[in-house]
Amino acid sequence: MSNNQLLKWYGLNQRDLPWRKSTDPYIIWLSEVILQQTRVQQGLPYFLNFQQKYPQVYDLANASEEEVLKLWQGLGYYSRARNMHYTAKLIVSEFKGVFPNSYSGLIQLKGIGSYTAAAIASFAFNEPVAVLDGNVFRVLSRYFAQPIAINSTTGKKLFAQLAQDFLNKKHPATHNQAMMELGSLVCTPQNPDCLNCPLNKSCLAHSLQSETSYPVKDQKVKVKERKMAYLHFQLNGKIAIYQRPAGDIWQNLFDLPNLILENDDSMDNILKELIDKDWIKPNDTLKLVYRRKHLLSHRRIFADFYLINLSEKANLGLNEIWVKPSELTKYGISRLFQHYFESL
Repeated sequence: MSNNQLLKWYGLNQRDLPWRKSTDPYIIWLSEVILQQTRVQQGLPYFLNFQQKYPQVYDLANASEEEVLKLWQGLGYYSRARNMHYTAKLIVSEFKGVFPNSYSGLIQLKGIGSYTAAAIASFAFNEPVAVLDGNVFRVLSRYFAQPIAINSTTGKKLFAQLAQDFLNKKHPATHNQAMMELGSLVCTPQNPDCLNCPLNKSCLAHSLQSETSYPVKDQKVKVKERKMAYLHFQLNGKIAIYQRPAGDIWQNLFDLPNLILENDDSMDNILKELIDKDWIKPNDTLKLVYRRKHLLSHRRIFADFYLINLSEKANLGLNEIWVKPSELTKYGISRLFQHYFESL
């Protein structure tokens, strides 16, 4: 009965979203990767841009990583874009451009986890496998008043089974869309609209008036802080940028040269370090022109941006390139760099 009410509610309340009009696994995959860790309102224009520029998986596979990262700029979690690009090339080279048509085949691909594999398998091929994203976790945890933490190993296994048991096996695609839509529009993190919820009569948390006690989560990973001095080297109308290496934040994106600061972040200390590195001459000066706190998933960055008008071209040893500010739009840059660039 609950499933029927859910599907009826979805039929009347679903949002008109472009990826719901397609059963093409490429289009579904594209939308799901973009919407990971991203609200629909923010992700929609990115999806439309990617769909327009790369209408087929072959188009995405043939693009350069730099082009993909540039189009992704501002969405964050850039590993999604890199994995997506890698997988597109793999599908073209190993599968002749055809996506595997089952959950078991899809989950073998890099960048496609259990949620994305389930979404593609159910939406494109109507395979009866349940999706489990943040919205579905929240709906199920409240519906069953389940006290086990959703981010624990035991919790993930339990909720995967609950989702599969609760799945409408006759209409898996519609059911999965309905569960996610319910979590997004009604069963929201704060102030859920229980009065208009199609599951309210059988929801255990609602009957206990404890909706906001769920879902339960283990303590979050501690957020680390990093202090950084960004260096806007300027000479003859050009600035120095470099491509960030692998193994750290914003890998392969272009950035301003920078220093990671320890205890002493005074301008005198920064100036001394730059002279010691032979990045500037003793008569060059620093000017603090911008300051910003920037939050990542597990990192809190305190960034100071310094303008340095060089008397002669410096060799920074970063394989840096010198570009005009107007040329920065050609490069994939971090959101933090973009904020600074827009402030100029």
